[in-house]
Amino acid sequence: MITVNLYYTGENGSARRFAEEMESNGTADKIRAEEGNVKYEYFFPMKDSETVLLIDAWDSQEAIDKHHASSMMQTIINLREKYDLHMKAERYVSQDMPESESRFIRE
Repeated sequence: MITVNLYYTGENGSARRFAEEMESNGTADKIRAEEGNVKYEYFFPMKDSETVLLIDAWDSQEAIDKHHASSMMQTIINLREKYDLHMKAERYVSQDMPESESRFIRE
């Protein structure tokens, strides 16, 4: 699995309004329904009211590439511009939890 953390930052609540519009206009649900999407969720950092974190996970690079080639990307780009957002991205490739660490996880 490939996970991309996208930090959207704006001014005067614009990042949160962006996430709210992504949810209300159905774009987020369309992305969640795409083949290969594992997770697409927005979070709000407690200490930074002008940033929204999107955790976006896919089962393969091919699924990400297909998503990036979809018409939804233009919708997302238009909304980013509408809300004048800046972004920072972090990318992670998942691996199984080592036995030495799994004992600290309470499920």
